[in-house]
Amino acid sequence: MLTRRLFIKQTLLSTGAMLVNPSVFAAAKDAGLKISLAEWSFHRTIRSDKLDHLDFAAKAKKDFGIDAVEYVNGLFGTKTMTFKEAATNQNYLKELLKRSKDAGVFNHLIMVDEEGPLALPNDKERLQAVDNHKKWIEAAKFLGCVTVRVNLHGEGESNAKKTASIDSLSRMGEFAKTMDINIVVENHGSDSSKGFWVADVMKQVNKPNVGTLPDFGNFCISHPWGTTQEPCKEEYDRYKGISELLPFAKGVSAKTYDFDAKGEQPLIDYKRLMDIVKKSGFKGYIGIEFEGFNGNEEEGVRKTKALIEKYL
Repeated sequence: MLTRRLFIKQTLLSTGAMLVNPSVFAAAKDAGLKISLAEWSFHRTIRSDKLDHLDFAAKAKKDFGIDAVEYVNGLFGTKTMTFKEAATNQNYLKELLKRSKDAGVFNHLIMVDEEGPLALPNDKERLQAVDNHKKWIEAAKFLGCVTVRVNLHGEGESNAKKTASIDSLSRMGEFAKTMDINIVVENHGSDSSKGFWVADVMKQVNKPNVGTLPDFGNFCISHPWGTTQEPCKEEYDRYKGISELLPFAKGVSAKTYDFDAKGEQPLIDYKRLMDIVKKSGFKGYIGIEFEGFNGNEEEGVRKTKALIEKYL
């Protein structure tokens, strides 16, 4: 017989995070922790024309109750306008701003890829990459964002790359400072997946508007983009890396891959990572970034949100 007590227990288990004690969320809010949604979570949906980039903010609010978003520059544009052209197209940016405002969504940051290697010792190519990023800093300002995420990619010896990275970030930090924009680095392969290496870059740049965006997943040194979803030959300790990056963090990327039957991450100890974030004193947005190979993107976002809320 299904007793009243058993019925209540099953109901609580089935609804999961939706029935978590409200005091949990109040405590998270008091601690200065908020949830945002990274557009990369829907990169397959957007690239298959099932979702328009311009409607991403509205979807975040309507479907998931999330009122802060993180854009990806490569998902800007239309069939007749490249993402790089979209960065300076005022009509396109105005429409994106209008739709996000109408939805009541805060444009938190833009993730910038494919604009050149900022850690390349070759000054000519690297300085061109610095200039290439400036249009996205200006677009971020126009959209009301506070942060632009960049990558420290480039070929060469580790110390030479570090010197190049310090110079690139110093230049970009100065440029962005006039617009009250932060420049943040995400661990994203090669030397940038080494927490201590990026931390040393931050210390030497030493600018209040230059920091990090620690990503829970990108700690494969031997992978060009750092993903640990695939087999990795040389992997940096993710828990050590997150701890090393958090003192400079202006956001956190809560990366997830495909989920197991319990709603957990088989490759990542999420409780341990969330405990590290909370104990660090970090205040700001924790961004949902689902990147599973097989899972439905909407379901992946919902499960990631539930997992973050579970350990908040």
